[in-house]
Amino acid sequence: MKYSNATNYALHTMVHLMLQPGGSSVGVQELAEMQKLSPTYLSKILTKLTKAGLIESTPGAKGGYKISRTKDEISFLDVINAIEGETSLFDCSIHHEGCLIENVMRQAEENMKDELGAKLLIDIAKEAEAKQKS
Repeated sequence: MKYSNATNYALHTMVHLMLQPGGSSVGVQELAEMQKLSPTYLSKILTKLTKAGLIESTPGAKGGYKISRTKDEISFLDVINAIEGETSLFDCSIHHEGCLIENVMRQAEENMKDELGAKLLIDIAKEAEAKQKS
């Protein structure tokens, strides 16, 4: 199982936005340069994060993106779902009632979702900030 590169970039972008003082906005160019991405590609990721209500966009020369929810409410799972969608990772190819393999896979997926839902991005942002200061 592997998440897309877009999820990786989205998680890094979200942590960077959380580190902005006073919730200030950051332009797409700066965010793209930070991750060595094309602004066009990153804009597609930012659009998904905006549609999910995780960030907001301010248009104009002084505009940019900033976190739109309380920072301690955003989990890894929120960002992953915004980019990857909420579909199941496993789809049993043999469609029959009560598939034992599917039951195991779905339970594992639920456990992973519980874990990712409990991990907040703000905790990683605080760690990153502390690391930068030392």
